[in-house]
Amino acid sequence: QVQLVESGGGLVQAGGSLRLSCAASGRIFSSYAMGWFRQAPGKEREFVAAISWRPPNAYYEDSVKGRFTISRDNAKNTVYLSMNSLKPEDTAVYYCTNGPRIGYSPGSWNYWGQGTQVTVSS
Repeated sequence: QVQLVESGGGLVQAGGSLRLSCAASGRIFSSYAMGWFRQAPGKEREFVAAISWRPPNAYYEDSVKGRFTISRDNAKNTVYLSMNSLKPEDTAVYYCTNGPRIGYSPGSWNYWGQGTQVTVSS
């Protein structure tokens, strides 16, 4: 089992920034990918960003490219999502996820955190 705990969500005005963190613990495999998804009310969970183990290649959903940056600290088993130039449409619950490989659908991932709310006001 892998436990994932997100933090860093909150309320921010449009144009502002937030940094989400996700700490992983438990049975950590030697090679795994980490990702972020989000889910707005009434919508399906959607891919935001992901980062592979080695090399740490990053992948982004088109609407967040240039605004969001995913990074990881393997020594701390932590992944981050730095979000800049936030827009009201970024409002959602953001979920951290872990799995053996990068995937763009939720079903590609094995473990999920409880989520952290991000609200961007206009």
